[in-house]
Amino acid sequence: MNEKQLQSPSVIQEGYNIGELAELAGVSAKTIRYYEQVRVLPAPFRQANGYRIYTNDTLDKLKFIRSAQAIGLTLGEIREIITMRDDGQVPCAYVLELIRTHSNDISKRIADLELLKGELEQLAERGARLDPADCPPSTVCHVIAHLSSGDDNVGGSCPAGP
Repeated sequence: MNEKQLQSPSVIQEGYNIGELAELAGVSAKTIRYYEQVRVLPAPFRQANGYRIYTNDTLDKLKFIRSAQAIGLTLGEIREIITMRDDGQVPCAYVLELIRTHSNDISKRIADLELLKGELEQLAERGARLDPADCPPSTVCHVIAHLSSGDDNVGGSCPAGP
């Protein structure tokens, strides 16, 4: 890690180039540029040569972004949280609301997936009784064509399994 003293118009700050910041934060430089583009991160200070220079504040925000993504928050939600903090608000109540909402959404998705799993298991059992020789080309695959017709005997049936 190579820390440098930089002259900003009004302050002296320690900074990192994009490669150093990426390595410290465990993300790619491309990811950092993307976060800037979608305004999750603010535009960095630039040296006279155009190189981006980042502070420890940006490193802290990148670590927060990775943690927030790990629990399922979207970049839009993360941008709102960071904006709240940058505006001097404590965003913790909003974050708890988001966490509860995401938890409820996950519970619903799990229930939906359990239903789908049961339907797929039933379809696999019925499909195992269908004879591939009875599958007409027009249906592509009679195991799936069977779904749209609601007929358990579409394409014929095979009394035994595969």
